[in-house]
Amino acid sequence: MRLFLLTALTMLAFAANSVLNRWAVEPGHIGAVEFAAIRLMSGAVMLAALVLWQRGGIAWPEMQGRLAGVLGLSAYLLGFSLAYRGLDAGTGALVLFGMVQVTMFAGALAGREGVPPRRWAGAALALAGLALIAAPGAVALAPLALMAVAGVGWGLYSLAGRGARDPLAATAWNFVLALPFVLPFGLAGLAAPDARGLALAVVSGAVTSGLGYALWYAVLPGLGAARAAVAQLTVPVIAALGGAVLLAEPPGLRFWLAAVLVLGGVALASLPYRALTSR
Repeated sequence: MRLFLLTALTMLAFAANSVLNRWAVEPGHIGAVEFAAIRLMSGAVMLAALVLWQRGGIAWPEMQGRLAGVLGLSAYLLGFSLAYRGLDAGTGALVLFGMVQVTMFAGALAGREGVPPRRWAGAALALAGLALIAAPGAVALAPLALMAVAGVGWGLYSLAGRGARDPLAATAWNFVLALPFVLPFGLAGLAAPDARGLALAVVSGAVTSGLGYALWYAVLPGLGAARAAVAQLTVPVIAALGGAVLLAEPPGLRFWLAAVLVLGGVALASLPYRALTSR
C-alpha cells in the first residue's frame, strides 16, 4: 500500500507539471520562457539540496552523454512551456508522452537493438494517436510542433541517461548544467511575472519536478519495469482530468480516442510480454 501511494503521488506530480504550466502561461501570469527558466532554477536548487543532504556532497558528474542530456533537457523545458500557450493540459501531456516513446523507439533502431514485432505495432499505434490529434481542425500546429520538440528532447534526455549509476545526482547535474542554455531565454523575455505566475513556476520546479523526480527514483526499484510502465500510462489521463477540474478544459472525444491509441501503443511496446498475457 505504501508503494502504491508513493507511486500515485509521483504520477500526480508529473501530471501537475502540465496543469501548472498551462495555468501560469495561458492566462498571462508569466511568460513561457520565464516559466521554463524559473522552473529549471527551482528544480536545480531542490535537486542539489537533496543530493547534498543524502550524500553529503556532490561529485563532478560523468561526462559521457552529458551534453546530449543537457541539450535534451533544455529543449524539453522550453518546448513544453511554449507549447502550453496553445494546448490544453491533457492534450499537451499526451503529445509529450507519445513523442517521448517514439523517440525512444527511434533510439533503439539507431542503436541497432533488437525490436520485436509488438514494439513496431505499439509505435505504429502511438503514431496513429498523434496523427489523430494533429488532424486538421484539432489543434494549432505551432503549439503541437513545440510539444513534439519537447517530447523529442525528453526522449533524448532519457536515452542519454540510461545506465546512470546515480540517477538522482545525474538529474541534479543536468538541471544545473542546463542553466546556461535556458536562463538567457528567460532573461530576454519581455513579460514580468505576477505573484501567481512566479509561485506556480517555483512549485513546478522545486516540488513537482525536483521532489517528483527524487520520489520516482526512490520508488522505481520496488516497482520493476512492468509496473513502472503501467504507472506512467496514467499521467496524460491525470493531466486531462486536472485540466478539466482546475482550468475548465474538459477533454473531448478526439482526445480520448487518441489517448486509447497512444497509451495502448505505449503499453504494447514497453510492457514485458508476460505482463501483457498474465491473468
